[in-house]
Amino acid sequence: MITKLAWKNTWFKPLNTTLSIILLTASVAIITVLILLQKQFEEKFSSNADGIDLVLGAQGSPLQLILSSVYQVDAPTGNIDYQEAHKWMTNPFVKTAIPLAFGDNYHGFKIVGTTVNFIEHYEAILRTGRPFSDNFEVVIGSAVAKKMNLKTGDKFFGSHGDAEEGEVHEEHAYHVVGVLSETGKVIDNLILSDIPSVWAMHDSHEHGEGEMHDHDHEGHDHDHSEAHEHHHEEEGQNLEGKEITAVFLKFRNKMGIVTWPRMIPQNTKMQAASPAIEINRLFTLFGVGLQALQYLAYGIMLISGISIFIALYNTLKERKYEFALLRVNGATRFQLLYLVVVESLILCVLGFLFGTIVGRIALMYISGSSEDEFKMTFNPFEFVWEKEGFLFLLTIFVGILAAVIPAVKAYRLNISKTLANA
Repeated sequence: MITKLAWKNTWFKPLNTTLSIILLTASVAIITVLILLQKQFEEKFSSNADGIDLVLGAQGSPLQLILSSVYQVDAPTGNIDYQEAHKWMTNPFVKTAIPLAFGDNYHGFKIVGTTVNFIEHYEAILRTGRPFSDNFEVVIGSAVAKKMNLKTGDKFFGSHGDAEEGEVHEEHAYHVVGVLSETGKVIDNLILSDIPSVWAMHDSHEHGEGEMHDHDHEGHDHDHSEAHEHHHEEEGQNLEGKEITAVFLKFRNKMGIVTWPRMIPQNTKMQAASPAIEINRLFTLFGVGLQALQYLAYGIMLISGISIFIALYNTLKERKYEFALLRVNGATRFQLLYLVVVESLILCVLGFLFGTIVGRIALMYISGSSEDEFKMTFNPFEFVWEKEGFLFLLTIFVGILAAVIPAVKAYRLNISKTLANA
């Protein structure tokens, strides 16, 4: 009975009610987006950097090197000499070394020259086909296959550089030999080939030699062990002047992680950047913006609480005769107090529900934009129960706080005096 009456009273002045709900919706939506963004952003960045102690690359911004090589969201700092890098890759301190060579793209998806160890590093599984073994054979990530409608056996031409509008390399077609299952990591948005394919594509004097590897593999029974053997022989020849973009390094012990970032710049024209350090820096910078937005959202929530308080307090004078009649008809003081508090809580619950929905719709649009720009997606349907539960309790607390003074005044209402002045 009291709850039904509270619901009807809530909509007695629809403009005041709507304003309060809009303010609460805005604040809850902003906080919800920030909670989901921060959690998923940190998870994605951390998972992609797992197993990489240092990244070897050209001198420049360490953060730029990490973003371009590990996360594929920035331009590389430059290229490094393969022979010089190879000396460090084969150092006894190094457990695994995965070279990367960038150059082309296909409709915005990067074509990365590397080794099959790159696939193993991200724990990706071949859904169809096999790993690349010859020049211009590629294995594609799940997102590339889905969006470009590519499958094993298809061929395509890459465009020069990172820009989707770059010059198309029509002299060599890439041949899809494998499609990876979805991992939720950066590899989903990459096209992987061997490093000699990148060299052959960009060295015009090697085009004739490179074309020898551009076979039609359909209906073709190929001995993969021979292909791998040939690939390794090719890597061992004519490496003078060859360049790669970066190398993922994993060490046998922590000594290399500590000493190499200082040793590499002192002895070479390269740098060794730590993903852990650089991503912590990025999170710190990112966190400043998130904190500012959180303060803004909490400020809006405070304003919405004040709005609810003003609405309840102003209507209290108009409704004192209603409250007096309720008391005459048997309502207790506590029921009047409960009535006012419930009206406030109805506004808060509605604001929280609408805010949660609006926040997830906003995250869907953010995810669409980030997918186009950075090939990074966010899940709007994930629930961070701990933080969102706290947000719900905070919203309820704001509603109770806003209703305290009006509820107490309703509780202390003098029936006889009110009816005598009616």
